[in-house]
Amino acid sequence: MPIALLPDRAVVAVSGPDALPFLQGILTCNVETLPEGEARLGALLTPQGKIQFDFLVSRTGDGFRLDVAAERVPDLVKRLGLYRLRAKVSIAADPTLGVAAAWNGAETAAETVRVRDGRLPALGERLYFSKGAFSADATEDAYHAHRICLGVPEGGRDYAFGDAFPHEALMDQLGGVDFKKGCYVGQEVVSRMQHRGTARTRILPIVYRDGPAPEPGTEVTAGARSLGVAGSRAGERGLATIRLDRLGDALAAGEPVRAGGTVAALAKPDFATFAFPADTAAAG
Repeated sequence: MPIALLPDRAVVAVSGPDALPFLQGILTCNVETLPEGEARLGALLTPQGKIQFDFLVSRTGDGFRLDVAAERVPDLVKRLGLYRLRAKVSIAADPTLGVAAAWNGAETAAETVRVRDGRLPALGERLYFSKGAFSADATEDAYHAHRICLGVPEGGRDYAFGDAFPHEALMDQLGGVDFKKGCYVGQEVVSRMQHRGTARTRILPIVYRDGPAPEPGTEVTAGARSLGVAGSRAGERGLATIRLDRLGDALAAGEPVRAGGTVAALAKPDFATFAFPADTAAAG
């Protein structure tokens, strides 16, 4: 029942009387319906609909906390400031808080704010605590192995910021996009992909069967086809960005999938509802 410190994560606080309408108008997720005690996946997109920042959003006493990659904090604070205009809102990094993840019912005696991870129940909880006042029994690598096994991508590890649409990063499958709430930055592009079903690329779990997991960025192929690229890895498992139409052609042709010379198998995450080539073949 592990608890893992996440030193690669940090907190940006957004507070003030206009914090809710400010975030509601620019983020992909719905903060109006966000309940107390939940961390909801969300993103700030480019006007072209690509992910600039991803984070977990949760409520605080006077606003919201954004749980984000630590190296992205200065850029996120700056970007949010550009959208503030006359809104009565404060945007600042909170260097006093640390971030941890707990799953499989792990408990701690340390004083923490605990919120459930709204992406998947199996991801457990996020913990926020005063830095220096907490220790954990698992490593950051253990957490990443856990999320990889579940098929949950993370920006900067499984896709490049500014290069991926929310559908490609499975945000539509993990509660990170609200398709009914109205306008936000990049909303038109994302809604069009949803209604037209044009998301041909998805991040998928991959298992490497006869060799070590290759370096992130390694090309995934089937015969002469380029299917995509490998992402983060943990042991024999990993995630990969894959063109579903090309994977379907490869499966129909009986061509093995390889990454860096290693034979691999691709699958649909258990939580996913999008059409997968193997599902189509089975239905036929």
